Amino acid sequence: MFDTMTFTKVLGGFCGALLIFLLAGYGAENLYHTGPKGHGEDHVQGYVIEVEDDGADAAEDEGPDLLTLIAQAEIDKGERVYGKCRACHKLEDGANGTGPHLFNTVNRDKGSIDGFTYSSAMAEMPGNWGYVELDAFLEDPKGYVRGTKMSFSGLKKIEDRANLIAYLETIQ
Repeated sequence: MFDTMTFTKVLGGFCGALLIFLLAGYGAENLYHTGPKGHGEDHVQGYVIEVEDDGADAAEDEGPDLLTLIAQAEIDKGERVYGKCRACHKLEDGANGTGPHLFNTVNRDKGSIDGFTYSSAMAEMPGNWGYVELDAFLEDPKGYVRGTKMSFSGLKKIEDRANLIAYLETIQ
């Protein structure tokens, strides 16, 4: 039925394995830990290497600005990027789909397509769809218009957005 000696051996085996596991973790932490130890929590091992900052990195990180990219945009690449929009948007004037049509979008008033039911957040947005506004919206629709019905996650590459905006500008 119930063998006390077997149960004790099994329990002892588990306790021994747990003890070995904990000791191995403690030893590895002490051997490989690079952060602060003990009471001197502000002490960190390592060296600080100071270098002069010439400001060149800041200019390299920014890359070309939006207007330059739109001026250099490739319309055929923009048409390919539009393929991501095609499921919900149509290009023909007045032909709304799940989203409003994109005919004459650049510089059009926001939320202004007759016959399309916009979210209240989009319908109440002032201004028009200039280059900067389209770029911000295409990068992160839900971040630009809180409460939009558009479920698209956005275009992360600025080149894709510039190509798409240049392509949309030709649809008039």
